Amino acid sequence: MSYTVTLIPGDGIGPELAEATTRVLEATGIGFDWDRQEAGEATIASEGTPLPDRVVQSIRTNGIGLKGPITTPVGTGFRSVNVSLRKELELYANVRPARTMAGVESRYENVDLIIVRENTEDLYAGVEHMVGPDAAESIKIITRAASQRIARYAFEYAVKNGRRKVTAVHKANIMKLSDGLFLESAQQVAAEYAGRVEFEDRIVDNMCMQLVQKPELYDVLVLPNLYGDIVSDLAAGLVGGLGVAPGANIGEKAAVFEPVHGSAPKYAGQNKANPTALILSGALMLRHLGETDAAAAVETAVRDVIAEGQTVTYDLGGSAGTSEYADAVAARIGSLR
Repeated sequence: MSYTVTLIPGDGIGPELAEATTRVLEATGIGFDWDRQEAGEATIASEGTPLPDRVVQSIRTNGIGLKGPITTPVGTGFRSVNVSLRKELELYANVRPARTMAGVESRYENVDLIIVRENTEDLYAGVEHMVGPDAAESIKIITRAASQRIARYAFEYAVKNGRRKVTAVHKANIMKLSDGLFLESAQQVAAEYAGRVEFEDRIVDNMCMQLVQKPELYDVLVLPNLYGDIVSDLAAGLVGGLGVAPGANIGEKAAVFEPVHGSAPKYAGQNKANPTALILSGALMLRHLGETDAAAAVETAVRDVIAEGQTVTYDLGGSAGTSEYADAVAARIGSLR
């Protein structure tokens, strides 16, 4: 099989990570036609926007994209390209696995979590305005349709991947209408899966404490947008940080796979950055395409190379460059084929 994939290298270290990742994915023997599309800071000067229409259209046409990190200024400047892509393409489900790996420093063992985050509404959608000169207001919108859709995605994911439990995370004790609607929607969907997948719910602050104390008790978590953003980073921290955390944004007609770490512009061009998160995002892309054997080979190769610790980047305790690490992973894939 051969696939046409929109490739968005991104800013800062993004192009180096993208080059490393495409080499690893090609080592699986699957054919790729990379439709390279520039976006981010580089296109503001030339095209007046960090997200040209051609980028969105490319993903619509191809149905799938692989994206490196793109810089989002804090407080001022352009809106997040990530958020804009999710809105434009209706990528309603954000999926963030968090799994411990031998060779990656962590306080925990045997963490294996899937964070499923609603991606289109809630406070994170950025519906806000000033109320006079000295106050700002953000609008939190939760709908039954979006809440049921993300809950069903979480349960279907659990069924397809042999997961045992889904936990809905909310703050319905205080936000009884908005979060209450999210919880009620999750409960309604859970009833359809009774006997197949266990269901429970947790208040978000308690959930954070539970994850720090006993993450092994949890499996698939489904959350509204803002809580999902926060808890998914917490989960990444349990397994070694954002440098090893892949991500997927799934919709009915398109999907975009990306790491969630920053673009680290000060390290750009130095062949130092760790490409693991983007490589593992590529593995998620392979699973989405139905190439499960290839995805498993990529994941196994990454875990083996990191566990050996001989050809890893500086953040993993080694001295290998981005390219050398990718070569080692690609070579290990070759030995697994």
